[in-house]
Formats: sequence, C-alpha cells, structure tokens
Amino acid sequence: MLQAKEELFQYITGLLHDTKAEIQSFIVGQEETIDQVLWTIVSGGHALLEGLPGLGKTMLIRTIAEVMDLSFSRIQFTPDLMPSDITGTMIIQPDESGKQQFVFHHGPIFSNIVLADEINRATPKTQSALLEAMAEKTITVLGDTKKLEAPFFVLATQNPIDMEGTYPLPEAQMDRFISKINVHYPTKEELKEIVKRTTGLESRTLKKIMSQEDVLKIQLLAREMIVSEEILELAVSLVSATHPDSADAPESIRKYVQFGSGPRGMQSLIQMAKTRALFQGRYHVSIGDIKHVAAPVLRHRILLNFEGEASGVIPDQLIDDCLNAIQKSVGVK
Repeated sequence: MLQAKEELFQYITGLLHDTKAEIQSFIVGQEETIDQVLWTIVSGGHALLEGLPGLGKTMLIRTIAEVMDLSFSRIQFTPDLMPSDITGTMIIQPDESGKQQFVFHHGPIFSNIVLADEINRATPKTQSALLEAMAEKTITVLGDTKKLEAPFFVLATQNPIDMEGTYPLPEAQMDRFISKINVHYPTKEELKEIVKRTTGLESRTLKKIMSQEDVLKIQLLAREMIVSEEILELAVSLVSATHPDSADAPESIRKYVQFGSGPRGMQSLIQMAKTRALFQGRYHVSIGDIKHVAAPVLRHRILLNFEGEASGVIPDQLIDDCLNAIQKSVGVK
C-alpha cells in the first residue's frame, strides 16, 4: 500500500515537472507567474492576473490549457456583455416532428478553463454571473441548475492602470479568487528571446502532458499534504496579523489597513502551501511554502484605509511586515 502511494507520488511530481517544463518551452520567462497559476489550478481555485496589455497573460493561460489537455474558452468582457452571453440561454428550435421547443445552448462558461479577459470592463450584473460558477461550480438558467464539468477554473485578467470605464470588482467577488497574481515586465534577455520566437517562420507544437483525470488526481493528492501544528499556528498568526485590531498586527497594518483577510484567506493560504509542497516533491508543508504563497493569496484580501490609499502603500509590503512580525514572535527564520 505504501509502495503504491509512493509510486503515485513520484508519478504525479514527474507530471508536474514535465508540465511546467513544457509550458516554459513556449512561454519566455514569467517563471513566478507560471508557478503561481499552476499552484492555483492544482489547489482547485481561481486566479486573478493583473498586468499591462501585451505581457502574455492570455497566451500563458491558453498554453496551460493545451498542455494540461483541458477545454478552454475566452470571454472578452465589455460593458455591453450580458450574463446570458456567459452562461448560455434557452432558444426555441423545432424538433424532428417540427414541434417548437426550448433548447439550452451552452455558453463559454462550460469549459474546464475559462479566461475572463479584462473582467473589470463588464457591468456588476455580468460580473456576478461568474459568482455562482466560481463558488458552486454550477449555473442557473430560468430556474434550472446545471453542473459544470470538473475540473473548472476561472482565470481572470485586468489592467491595473487604465481604470476609465471600468467596474472594480467588489470585495466579495475578489475573495472568490484564491490568488491574485501580478504579471511583470520581461527582462532584456527575455525580450530578445520573445522576438526570436515570435517573429520568425518557426512554429512549435505543444505536447499534451496531462489529462482531466490527472488534474483531478493531483488535486486530491495535494489535499493530503501534511501540515504540522507549528506551521498551522504560523499561518493562523499570519492571517490574524492582517487585522488592524489584532495583537499580532505590526504597526504598518494598524496604520494603513481597514480590513484584513477572512477565513477563506486562511483556507486558501493552507491549500496553496500544500500545493507548493507537492510541486517541491515534499509530503509536508514548510515555512518556506507559507512565505512563498502569502503574497498571491493575501494581497487582494487586504483593504487599505484612506491613509493607506493616499500614501500609495503596496499590500505586498504589508504582507512582508506581517511575516517578519510573526517570525520574530514565534522565533523562526
């Protein structure tokens, strides 16, 4: 039994390594972004990618879907997009006998990976159409609830600068994303490599490394990673430190933060840490796992007050302050 478990573990860690390697053979740079998106998918959650246009967010998500052999659909969010454009709608069609009847036509939400491109450009009514799908993995059309096929992930993008004509996501919907991933500019060397790969005649065909069944197996195995009492206490203290009225909170949190992370943030922190441990080939979660996943998990769950907004405080710096304060209090490095 133990030998079979070990063989499964080795097989899955090999799959994860091969999957990342295949993605990196096509996507130049962005290793941190690739890692965090893969952690989110294996954790069974949804990701919000924030970055300027042209940084390869859409291409990255499309590549991941192809390498994992998952169905993919892209929804371009615009102010005139309606909820039925996402979920699908009932259409009157004649049957074989010529009798008219209602037939449901599936919307793009019925895919394993759904790219919600520029999600903050759609109206709140349309944005909310994703809430049920993200939380319950179902949609409801005219009172009829339809289950989405597993695995199901929403990977949304938004532009952090051009905010004119946008509808910022409410805190309740932001909290549905297990992680918020910042996509950065490539380096000079990466820019040269991007040009070489994309402006010539050579094209590359991606290999399909995984299947839907593999993804589901990996998600289950990630949940089995061991979390010691010490690590759990550290994670609880970290989430508590994001609350300005907490005894664990550093001075910067008390000064600049209005609200901190809730229980869903704690759940996301542990699940992402478990997933990173699996990617590292370990059976247990380490302090390093908590530190590496803290920023993507918590940065969108810290709501700044007026002074924090006016001072231009960055949530990542506040998270670092929390980590430093907690590590000193429990005596770890």
